Amino acid sequence: MAEQKIFAGPRIRRIRNGKGLTQTAMAEALGISPSYLNLIERNQRPLTVQLILKLASVFKIEPDELQGEGAGAVTALREAFADPLLAGELPGDQELIELAEGAPNASAAVVKLYRAYREQAERLTDLSDLLAREGRATISAARLPIDEVREVLERRPNHFARIEEEAETFNKLLGGEELLPALKEWLRREYGIVVKVLPVATMPNWRRRYDRHSQRLFISERLSPFDQLREVAMEACLIRMNVTIAAEVQALKLSTDEARRLARFELARYAAHALMMPYHAFHAAAVRARYDIDVLRSRFGVSFEQAANRLTMLGRATQPGVPFFMLEVDHAGNRFRRAGAQGFPQARFGGACPKLAVHAAFGQPGQIFVEAVEMPDGAEFLTICRTLEGPQGAFAERPRRTAILIGCDIGFRDDLVYATALPAEPRSGKQALAAVPIGPACRLCERTGCLARAEPPVTRPLGLDEMVSGLSAFDFQ
Repeated sequence: MAEQKIFAGPRIRRIRNGKGLTQTAMAEALGISPSYLNLIERNQRPLTVQLILKLASVFKIEPDELQGEGAGAVTALREAFADPLLAGELPGDQELIELAEGAPNASAAVVKLYRAYREQAERLTDLSDLLAREGRATISAARLPIDEVREVLERRPNHFARIEEEAETFNKLLGGEELLPALKEWLRREYGIVVKVLPVATMPNWRRRYDRHSQRLFISERLSPFDQLREVAMEACLIRMNVTIAAEVQALKLSTDEARRLARFELARYAAHALMMPYHAFHAAAVRARYDIDVLRSRFGVSFEQAANRLTMLGRATQPGVPFFMLEVDHAGNRFRRAGAQGFPQARFGGACPKLAVHAAFGQPGQIFVEAVEMPDGAEFLTICRTLEGPQGAFAERPRRTAILIGCDIGFRDDLVYATALPAEPRSGKQALAAVPIGPACRLCERTGCLARAEPPVTRPLGLDEMVSGLSAFDFQ
């Protein structure tokens, strides 16, 4: 039999202590020296298959008790110590293994306490959302820097007037119709920066990288021409609008340097969109095209995502557009980009309902889904959803795909070309609402008989009636 080495010192020590044996007595029973047993208990010598069989024979122990007992505990502990609250205390893997194997009851208690903490934090978040919907004070929870930045940006209008003005001035300075060549020439002429597109093998992990020593800006060939343009525009805006962007970041009143660094990136992205689609020209074109995103993307030479994102920025007081809001999700339903011309309507819309067409869009990539949706309180919205293609990978790589939802209050439907996609009333020929009933999120929604419900509402007790089986596994009273 091939010899398999297993380090299980803490488990051997627990077995010995449980039987009230000294190291000498246990070593004698196993036919080894006390010093060798001492090395085994300190994980300085492995258990061989022969020793495992001897332990099973002499002390009536199942061999499985000595093999990999702590693997699940180590994984659970690693998850707990990866929490932002404990990130500064993260021990190495060896320390986690020692904790899991040397003190299994204590490690199980740590995991149990952490899971209870997470459950309470999730419930507090749900209650915070519920209170926000009712106009009451919200409950604060621990946030990563990126969470703080997203929360701040989502709650304010997605419009930065000083950046818009500078972007229009910059666009006029560049002149011409082809923005990318103009930007490259400006970077070369003013700062000696040369733009190079590099192959995936040379730059596998970055979209954009600026080498200050060689004065070269590298762009990944993974990116579409539209995204390459945005990356070059971001670098140019970070150079020319540095003072304005820094002032806007300061005005956000973020709590950490990391949050301010992330906000600077987001505002550079905003500035790039403003440069690529100057406010006055884009607003005029949007009104003439009745906010047709495909028309706008062609007119300004941008992607669907960039044009849709720009629609949420039309908040100039003297020249307002339809107050759109935007939500971007991935296959797993993770929401990682939300914005709105008046702030993302978290309290009124939510955006976490599984019945939204943004989730169905993954089944038909590239297809535009238009729906009217209705909240439990009667608020109605027009939503436009479509998938987005991310950076291109090699043959063996799975491409990144997300889906975007852009929406507005149903009252603006007559201003939008997309309203014609809604079902028409048989007699009048007008577009009927035929709104899809949705909710802000399953844990905040009290709609009964919902086939898409994934969680019970936090506001209602579960209906545990053995004589009745409802449409959902989370029936409530």
